[in-house]
Amino acid sequence: MSDENGTPATPAGSTATGPTGPRPEPLRFFGTTWVHHDNGYALRRAGVAAGSLLAAAAACFVLRFAFEGIQIANSGAFVTLLVVVMFAVCSALAFGHTWGGFSKRPDPERQSSLRGLLAIGFIGSLLAYFFRSLSEAPGEKLHRREYEEAREQFERRTTRRSGNPSRKRRHS
Repeated sequence: MSDENGTPATPAGSTATGPTGPRPEPLRFFGTTWVHHDNGYALRRAGVAAGSLLAAAAACFVLRFAFEGIQIANSGAFVTLLVVVMFAVCSALAFGHTWGGFSKRPDPERQSSLRGLLAIGFIGSLLAYFFRSLSEAPGEKLHRREYEEAREQFERRTTRRSGNPSRKRRHS
C-alpha cells in the first residue's frame, strides 16, 4: 500500500525503524508535495490555477445561458437584476469564506449552514482557489503552521524522555 506520491504508507508517527513524529496532512491535488515542494509541486500549482480559472470561465459561460433564458421568458428587468445581484453577492461571500478557509479551519457547523450559499456562489470559490494557487497550494500556509507546531511538540516530548527513568535519583 502506498500514498499518492508513491511512498510506502505507514501508520502515523511510525516507520519500519520506529516513530518519526507527526506526518503532514495531504492537500487536495497536492498530496504531501507541499512540504518540500517536490514531485511536480510547481506543475501541480500551475495546473490547479489553470483548472480553477478555466472552470470559473466555463461556469460564467453557462450562467450567461441562464440569464438569456430569463430574458427570453420576459420575466422583466427586476427579476433579471435580482438574479444578477444574487449571484454576485453569493459569489463574493463564497470567495471570502473560501479565502478565509485557507488560513484557519472552518467551523463545521457554520460550513454546513452555508452550503447553499457556497453552491450558488461557486464561481467565487473557484476564483479564490485560482488566486491562492498563484502564490501557494491552497491551504498550504495553514497546514504548514499546524505541521510545524506538531513537529515542535513532538521534539519537545521526545527530548524530555531521555534516559532510563528507573535510574533517576529521587531528590528529597
